[in-house]
Amino acid sequence: MAAGNQVKRVTLAIVGGLLVLIGIALLVLPGPGLLVVLAGLLVLASEFPALERYVDPVRDKAMKGAEDSVATPFRIVMSGLAGLGLVAIGVVLGLKIFPQLPFKGWSVGSSFILSGLIVWGLLIWSYRRVKARRLAA
Repeated sequence: MAAGNQVKRVTLAIVGGLLVLIGIALLVLPGPGLLVVLAGLLVLASEFPALERYVDPVRDKAMKGAEDSVATPFRIVMSGLAGLGLVAIGVVLGLKIFPQLPFKGWSVGSSFILSGLIVWGLLIWSYRRVKARRLAA
């Protein structure tokens, strides 16, 4: 049974570490960086309790960022347009409309499309969360 626990622990460490690294990359690339870092920290903290002290500060910043993204109608529109732009870039890259671009094809385009869909999903989630908080207050 001890070997099974070790395999689980190593697997969670790898998955959590990858999520944290991907989230850090997404802080500068298109995507929900802080939320992915938070997911990685939650996975790691489930096996390594010493990391729990980092979860709350990251969660607070991620939730603040989510709320800020829907603070005004202008931000909602701009966030929605950013998601639309990511999807459009993904389609252009996927269809290889501009052959001179160095990175093209569906392998790259699909990541942009997925990022755009994530932006829209997070925008809707953030809006509903803020709206529910305002109704409860």
